[in-house]
Amino acid sequence: MRILVASHTYIVDLNCEKLRALAHLEPDIEVTVVVPKRWRPGGVQNKIIETRAWSDGNFRVVPISNFSENNQALLTFGADIIPLLREFRPHIIHVEQGAKSLAYAQLITLNRLLGLKAKNIFFTWWNLPYESKFPLSVLESYNLRNTDGAIAGNQDGVEVLRDRGYRNVTTVLPQLGVDEHLFAPRLQPELATELGIEADECVIGFVGRFVEEKGLLTLVDALARLKDKRWKLLLLGRGVLKGTLEEKLTESGLRDRAIWKESVPHDEVARYINLMNVLVLPSETTYKFKTLSAAGWKEQFGHVLIEAMACGIPVIGSDSGEIPHVIGEAGLVFPEKDAAAFAECLAKTIEQPELREKLGHLGYERAMKRYTNKALAQQQLAFYRQL
Repeated sequence: MRILVASHTYIVDLNCEKLRALAHLEPDIEVTVVVPKRWRPGGVQNKIIETRAWSDGNFRVVPISNFSENNQALLTFGADIIPLLREFRPHIIHVEQGAKSLAYAQLITLNRLLGLKAKNIFFTWWNLPYESKFPLSVLESYNLRNTDGAIAGNQDGVEVLRDRGYRNVTTVLPQLGVDEHLFAPRLQPELATELGIEADECVIGFVGRFVEEKGLLTLVDALARLKDKRWKLLLLGRGVLKGTLEEKLTESGLRDRAIWKESVPHDEVARYINLMNVLVLPSETTYKFKTLSAAGWKEQFGHVLIEAMACGIPVIGSDSGEIPHVIGEAGLVFPEKDAAAFAECLAKTIEQPELREKLGHLGYERAMKRYTNKALAQQQLAFYRQL
């Protein structure tokens, strides 16, 4: 089976691990990943990334000239993709830019014009209803009409596709897996001492953006109900809400219990997660955000959950978006924005070390079975074979 995957996501080598694992599952599988030659991620990486070609056995990354250097929907590839398609002749063409992307329409068309007869597949994270207006409606209709299989990163994404009229095969798989070698159970006594954490303190941790939709204000409200418990709050990340969080913690008399860490390299995040007794993701659905065709946001997956689970750290999450499906029976889930229910979950984990141990074990087993790069590669291969 020859598989061609196209996405700006794979300009980062670490993000390629699932696809590299896919290429190594069996000797007759070949995976070629097409990435834009130049890309500007935005955010903290306010620079243009020049991508490089590299390979590992039957896996290779091929940079292709591109139009649009910072917009997923507008990304298209230059004429140098044509000889690559002719040479590789894929059985699967898998574009990870969403249902309304120009790159997907481009590769659907080239598949037909070059007579490749490959199966067309796209990946989407989008998990809220939306409307498409002309000309996006025409583009989306063309893409969906010519799709053999769709992969959604969450359960709600499948329902959205059905609402849009898509009727072919679907599956639910996250785009990226967890590296079980990097994210693994490891005690961190030196780091605990460095951060002033005492042995009898339960460390409640959060990793991610400090923004309102991540439920951090509800987290503080929940913790304010647990002042009589022995705990510390470890906040790993950055964002516009930090000042507000500091004020709210001060007002609640909790400022001294918070430990802030910013700009931690990805390969160091596992150390801090392993320092936690429980990781929380109290995300909250919001309708404040708007795009040309949709309004709102809810948690699309929550990758930090599977990182914590791979470390054997128990997790607590809200019921926003995909969180309950990721956690399953391996953690605690509460209604989003419900500080009282959140506090009850936190109290259980603080007071019951045996519950933390049980949930940590269940989460580790779930992560190893479902969310490692190899596990996801096996599930993705099964989907390709279904088509």
